[in-house]
Amino acid sequence: MNLTGLRPRTVAAVLLAALLSTLATACAGTPSAPQGSDGRPAVAIAASDHLGGAPVYVAQEHALWSAEGVTAAVTTHPTGRDALNAVLGGQAQLGVVGDLPAVTAALGGRELRIVADLSRFSDWRLLTRTDRGITGFAALKGRKVGVPQGTNVEYALSRMLASAGLTSADATVVNLAPNQVPAALARGDIDAGVTFPGFYETTRTALGADYAELPFTGYTARTLLVAGPSANEQSTAAVLRALLRSQHELAADPAGARKAVLAQSKGALQAGHVDTFQPRYTYGAALSPELLAQLVEEASWAKAAQGLPGAADRTALLRYLDPGPLTAADPSAVTVH
Repeated sequence: MNLTGLRPRTVAAVLLAALLSTLATACAGTPSAPQGSDGRPAVAIAASDHLGGAPVYVAQEHALWSAEGVTAAVTTHPTGRDALNAVLGGQAQLGVVGDLPAVTAALGGRELRIVADLSRFSDWRLLTRTDRGITGFAALKGRKVGVPQGTNVEYALSRMLASAGLTSADATVVNLAPNQVPAALARGDIDAGVTFPGFYETTRTALGADYAELPFTGYTARTLLVAGPSANEQSTAAVLRALLRSQHELAADPAGARKAVLAQSKGALQAGHVDTFQPRYTYGAALSPELLAQLVEEASWAKAAQGLPGAADRTALLRYLDPGPLTAADPSAVTVH
């Protein structure tokens, strides 16, 4: 900036304008946190899977947010894809989503940051009917398979098919909401289905003696906490500190944590399901090399299977990991670089 020859008052005005511009840019880069009615920073969290996101629901049930100086409002969406859309659309600052929705958003160049891997789960089932004779994944060739596309469940199906040397092109994949899979199987509209674990027992009940399943552990689904464009770094770190407290409660009192999740599900989950499946999740907020490797693998699949744009290499995906908030909450939880 050349100020030579300008009058002192003019120079002062130019410098003030430059200072204000710099401050505006800085504020735009770090969104300020909205205030709740209690004067604390307010954070809206769009959640999805109750069991994968159990730390969020335990924190909500036990009012752990206030100890970290924030007020959190948690809403539950049918899928992680819906929760992610709420974040990208500005209805929430943070979202509890599966790994695949986060990957597809990254490939699409959407503005989001992965701030923690909250939990891992590997107990998948292919649900089918005894009269379809599907006793192995190779038998899915040419069959109709119902699945909620755009979610972790779709990727789980892709791994089931790959275990038999097949791809999604070898089966007729039918896009169904998670709660539509049991009824579609009962009617015989599809030959098999993959859905969220919360609908395993519903499917068994709907099919009765015709129920059959094939277990699959070849894919570890990760439940992620993602931050959208309006997320504030300090508030996000405070939320993560509350979730770390929640993790300790999960480990110290598993039965109490299951009761908290069941209460927060508001009737969406049954006690038997929570008691059976919540212990099958591994909890612990982290940003690890294993997470990054899985994101790269899924991004490569999504590009090939769905024709998505964007780079799927390690460097490209690493840019979507934001270690700042988790480092502020627990430096030892961040091991990826």
